[in-house]
This record gives sequence, structure tokens and C-alpha cells, in this order.
Amino acid sequence: MGMIDCHLLIWCILASFALILCKASVMKTYLGKMRGQPVKRARVGWQDAFWSWVGAFTGMAVICWLSSAWLSQQLLIVGSFGATSVLIYAAPESPFAQPSHVLFGSVLSAGIGVACYQLLGASPLSMALAVSLSVLGMQLTHTVHPPGAAAALIAVGGGASVHQLGWWYPLLPIGAGSIVMLVIAILVNNLARHRRYPRYW
Repeated sequence: MGMIDCHLLIWCILASFALILCKASVMKTYLGKMRGQPVKRARVGWQDAFWSWVGAFTGMAVICWLSSAWLSQQLLIVGSFGATSVLIYAAPESPFAQPSHVLFGSVLSAGIGVACYQLLGASPLSMALAVSLSVLGMQLTHTVHPPGAAAALIAVGGGASVHQLGWWYPLLPIGAGSIVMLVIAILVNNLARHRRYPRYW
């Protein structure tokens, strides 16, 4: 599909969206949903922040060490692991941070990203499909992990170093890196008396 076809598809979607919103009552209801509500934020203690730092530092340090010393290349370092660190170390009670979500959501999404690249190349349509299909797949399998969508996007737009991995990409770096980070999360999070990880598998 060419660039013109892609632009035409986007304009058709936007036009359809505008037609749905044309009624005043629909517009009022729609805009009313965007107001949000006041939220009282719980104070984060220094101990909790400290353990989040310890986990994130240890997890990424091990990933980087394995990449440079053991594999002799930057094979395990993927941008989505930074976002995974936030969830499993700073919000370990979140459903998105539980092991089945982290591992299966990431691997599934990476596989979808590779499939999109293999079929459509590194095109804007391929990137949009990779992210949207990974979201759909994670929701249907109850393994939603937001960094998984990033892994899918990287599979398409990550450049030659990612593309040459082909179908290995979901397993190494994504699968192997997720397992390493989960092991660190289980060890570090449970050192803190006020933390328990995982909540479920």
C-alpha cells in the first residue's frame, strides 16, 4: 500500500469519526468524558522509592552486563525494557506488572511486530498495525503489558539490527530479557517488608 493510500485511509477514518460526533448531544456527552475527576494522590515514601531504584538499577545493570560481557553485543538492550522497569519495580502490584503479562504480553507483541514487518516492511501502515494488533492480542489473551506494544513497534521500526534477528526477536532479546528482569523483580521486590511480588503468576 502506497503513501497516498495510507493518507486516504487516515482521512476516511477521521471523516467517519467526525460524522459520529455531529449531533450536539453526542458531542456534549463525548466532551464530558474528558473532564476527568480530582484525584488524591498517596504520598510515596522514601523506602518505596529506594526499592524501586534498587530494582530498576539492578535489572538494567544485569541486562547490560549480559549484553556486553556474555553476548559481546547490544543484543538484550531494547527500549521497551525501560518501561517494563517502571512497572515491575515501581508498581509491582499493578496487573500489568505480573509475570504472565510481562513475559507473554511482550513475546506475543514482539511476534506480531515481526509478522507485520515481514508482510508490509517498515511502513507507517505496518507500524500502526503492529501496535494496534498487539494491543488487541494482549487484551484477548489477558496479558496486557504496555511495553509490549513498544516491543511490537521496535520490531517494525527498529532498523537493520532488529530486522536481521527475524523470528528470533520475540525470543532473544524480548523473551530472554523479560525473564531476566522478572527474576530480578522477584528477588528485589520481596526484600522489602512492605512489598510482595508477584501478586499472581
